[in-house]
Amino acid sequence: MTRAIPVTDLPPPLQALIAGRDLIVFDGVCVLCSGFFRFVLARDRAERFSFATAQSPLGQGLYAALGLPLKAFETNLVIVDGRIYQRLDAFAAAMGALGLPWSLLAGLRVLPGFVKDPAYHLIARNRYRWFGQSDTCLRPDARLRDRFLPGGY
Repeated sequence: MTRAIPVTDLPPPLQALIAGRDLIVFDGVCVLCSGFFRFVLARDRAERFSFATAQSPLGQGLYAALGLPLKAFETNLVIVDGRIYQRLDAFAAAMGALGLPWSLLAGLRVLPGFVKDPAYHLIARNRYRWFGQSDTCLRPDARLRDRFLPGGY
């Protein structure tokens, strides 16, 4: 079962910043998370997704509004069609939005929570140790800035 929160549950200023866009919020110093950003960016030919780092003002506002930690980012956030997804459901939602063959991975959402949540948390807790961490938060170059929402980096 997919656990998602409607964007309409967010405070109005955050809703206005998102403005109906599909969005991926990721840890900008995590090599694995930044790799996820680059993976989606390379395959999002329709430019469906906008982006924000978790460390940005927009990212911090979203994490705070959802009651998530503001420093230990153990989940990416993915907003698709007005619904906010976390953990493995976020990955599945992003893949589902990319079309074939990636949309086949959207089926991960149906895994029971007792399977997918511990697996996701194991990776999230060890991601810096296993994949590395940048000294600074990812900053988009001029070519990518328009893919980041205002306040997203």
